[in-house]
Amino acid sequence: MKNIFEIKNVTFSVDGNEKVKNVSFSIENEGDIICLLGPSGIGKTTLLRTIAGLEKINKGEIFLKGKLLSSKDCHVEPENRNISLSFQDNCLFPHYTVEKNIKIAVDKNKNEKKKIIPEFLIKLLDLNHVLKNFPHQISAGEAQRVSLARSLVYEPDLLLLDEPLSNIDQSFKEDIQIQLKKILKNLKITTIVVTHDSYEAFYLGNKCGIILNESLKQFDDPYKVYHYPNSVEIVKFLKRGILISAKVLDDNSLENEELGIIKGKFVKPFPVGSNVKLLLQPEDLIHDDKSNLKFDVVDRRFKGTNFIYTLRTNKGDLIPVFVHSHHIHQHEIDDKFGIKNPIYIDHIVCF
Repeated sequence: MKNIFEIKNVTFSVDGNEKVKNVSFSIENEGDIICLLGPSGIGKTTLLRTIAGLEKINKGEIFLKGKLLSSKDCHVEPENRNISLSFQDNCLFPHYTVEKNIKIAVDKNKNEKKKIIPEFLIKLLDLNHVLKNFPHQISAGEAQRVSLARSLVYEPDLLLLDEPLSNIDQSFKEDIQIQLKKILKNLKITTIVVTHDSYEAFYLGNKCGIILNESLKQFDDPYKVYHYPNSVEIVKFLKRGILISAKVLDDNSLENEELGIIKGKFVKPFPVGSNVKLLLQPEDLIHDDKSNLKFDVVDRRFKGTNFIYTLRTNKGDLIPVFVHSHHIHQHEIDDKFGIKNPIYIDHIVCF
């Protein structure tokens, strides 16, 4: 079976300036959601603009439903791609009301049977109160929701979303994420989302891609991107743990000077005696008030369902530890904090 969408060895450029080089990935199933993560200015928006047909390519190929859209010698115009692109910035028609902006896709496709009813999206995205307003009369968050509604009403073969929820209040954002994912899955709208929010990417995406230093560094299931990062670059970008020095003892254990022996399953084998950098994530260590292995608390972050404690070792390493918020004994700054010993980590990631 052919992939729904495929990028083969494409270099994405703007005005001759190469932004992301030699990119390859595919979307296998209709309705899958792909999330692309990376810092600002790295080329994520350029990638979406090129897929939509707003930029041309000089290297590689882009396919949608088996049809060649872009190559060095082929360029299908944007209006002939059946691709919808929702930008982060306000790209609404300024002389149309909010309602007209949303329903313009319906007016353009009157003869087609639509599965998405505009009124449903208007209610979902809480836009009833601004329907008669013009774009300059609404907030940035409202404009972003209008743009999202318009893109969904169009029901494209491929939906491209550029930071779709960045201007939306956090209290409302999670509800929209849930409903958006449900809509895209139920209607099988294949989607590529560009975001800087890893939590959003991990929730929405069937696959996640990390773009750093002009290349696609990792493209995999969200779980694997988080727990099996393939480079130090990914670890530092995600900021979900720290790297500490350790020495490999055998096929299932290593040793850190202060934490002692750490056992588990190596994701990638290393020769016995190797000096490595071990990835420690907050979930890897278990709090134990009775343990003799104790370090000073230097920070405590309350996350609602949990606390993340930061401990300083005698050598100055700052180690994050996850503790459920119902844990009866809360520790203050400068308290001694125990870690269960010996340490066991399900999957040991080293570099």
